[in-house]
Amino acid sequence: MRKTDREITNIRDIEDILASQRVCRLGMISEGRAYVVPVNFGYEPGALYIHSSRKGKKAEALAQNPEVCFEVDTDVAVVPGEPPCRYTTHYRSVIGFGRAVFLTDPEEKLHGLRVIMRAHGGPEQGFAPEVLPVTAVIRIDIESMTGKSLPPPPKHPE
Repeated sequence: MRKTDREITNIRDIEDILASQRVCRLGMISEGRAYVVPVNFGYEPGALYIHSSRKGKKAEALAQNPEVCFEVDTDVAVVPGEPPCRYTTHYRSVIGFGRAVFLTDPEEKLHGLRVIMRAHGGPEQGFAPEVLPVTAVIRIDIESMTGKSLPPPPKHPE
């Protein structure tokens, strides 16, 4: 990381970003080209869970090459400046690398769906049995991740 003063070194802070967000950008290779899609996800230490149709560009790309990159950001605020090159952005973000694993065991698939639903505040029970065979549940085993932030300056009481 070039700007080491912005690096988030505490793993709990990185995990807090992942646990507090609902959408990540998932990068993969499709037909020899970079392909990025926003996906709903759930996080637990060491893994992200996503779901998908079993068919389609994302599923096909991950089946051919399971190596992925993901990005999650929060607290994004553009701050104007004068002259224009002084504009900046406050943010907190995580970028990680991992490997996509298509879950086949029904209990593992249910676990992944529950992690996703927990992240979104939804019910963790009541999945229709006919849904599991037609739904791809994908675990992203996280191999590495880094956090970065540029918080706003502290506010001084008046």
